[in-house]
Amino acid sequence: MYSILIYLYIAGIKLAALFGHRKAKQMIEGHKNIFPLLAERLREGVPYFWFHVSSLGEFEQGRPIIERLRETHPEYRVVLTFFSPSGYETAKKYQSADVICYLPFDTRRNVARFLSLVKPQKAFFIKYEFWPNFLQGLKRRNIPVYSVSSIFRENQVFFRTFDWGYRKTLRCFNHLFVQNKKSKELLAGIGVDNVTVIGDTRFDRVVKIAADAKQLALVETFARGNRVFVAGSSWGPDEDIFLRYFNEHRNGWKLIIASHEVTETRLAAIQSKFNGKCVRYTQASMDDVKNADCLLIDCFGLLSSIYRYGEVAYVGGGFGVGVHNLLEAAVYAMPVFFGPNNGRFQEAAKLKECGGGIEISDYTGFEQKMDAFTSDASVLKKAGDAAGKYVAGNSGATQKLLKALKLL
Repeated sequence: MYSILIYLYIAGIKLAALFGHRKAKQMIEGHKNIFPLLAERLREGVPYFWFHVSSLGEFEQGRPIIERLRETHPEYRVVLTFFSPSGYETAKKYQSADVICYLPFDTRRNVARFLSLVKPQKAFFIKYEFWPNFLQGLKRRNIPVYSVSSIFRENQVFFRTFDWGYRKTLRCFNHLFVQNKKSKELLAGIGVDNVTVIGDTRFDRVVKIAADAKQLALVETFARGNRVFVAGSSWGPDEDIFLRYFNEHRNGWKLIIASHEVTETRLAAIQSKFNGKCVRYTQASMDDVKNADCLLIDCFGLLSSIYRYGEVAYVGGGFGVGVHNLLEAAVYAMPVFFGPNNGRFQEAAKLKECGGGIEISDYTGFEQKMDAFTSDASVLKKAGDAAGKYVAGNSGATQKLLKALKLL
């Protein structure tokens, strides 16, 4: 049944590509190059570790492990595969992997061909990746495979009365390194005991990002001597709340806004909603930013460094697709606002619990909390310290993993 579904999925992707679906077309084109690329790049007799991630978020979880391994075990090379075009297209030039390609569709023929070419010493599947044919193929060849930074919930297929054989997939892993105790308990309930709680390697990633943050002279000039509110990955409903507040209560704050979408339409919409002086990052001079109330980031790649200049952050997506990366902001020890669609994210619950994260559902809730931060520096500091301690206290998963595998 599973194999039939895989072939139906492949047919659906090809059909979507024919009708011009961008991601489907990227995927089909990328899959044509998988095996030629592997044949060209792989070196006979060289030991490879294989890392598989779904998309960009999982890649960020895998990066700390890959980079630490390259430091401590340069004798190993890395093959990195992606399922999603968005992840692959963003990371295809990543320097710490020797070969980067799509994961072949999970057919038995593809599995045999891929594993015969790569011959991985170990395989690491990050977070939610559970591909039955690949996992069974690794097990048959006695190649150790590990689930890393995985998290499990009661509503997943593994824990239903009729699991359609998916529990067998979990038993292919030599070990599962999970994020929390709840995951370990759920797995124990179905007889999967080769489990260790190590936490989430994303914490290690954001700590490294903060340590390597770029100094941005224009942003530094804009922020100097002012309180700065940084809105990252924002969408329209997010902006309607915080822009209304700063239109009505400037109170010495300056704004930096990095919208999730950087298009002329989105940038113009933000500027039209704000009644102060707003300048765009790529068009502004030092003199421009000194007198501006809002700096609008109109390019990509700067947000993780920009957060360092803020005292309060707002991370968007919580009124729509789901809240974006909270840890990138919290690592700088500042409180983080976000919308109500955050239930799938453990860090949102933990930040709320410790006082470093503030969930809002409307303008009134945002106004009340921002007024408190503005009028009482100790309230702001307490919330910021809580966010910073939460991130620092949960780092170290990479080291725990590598020690458990005797790679440190």
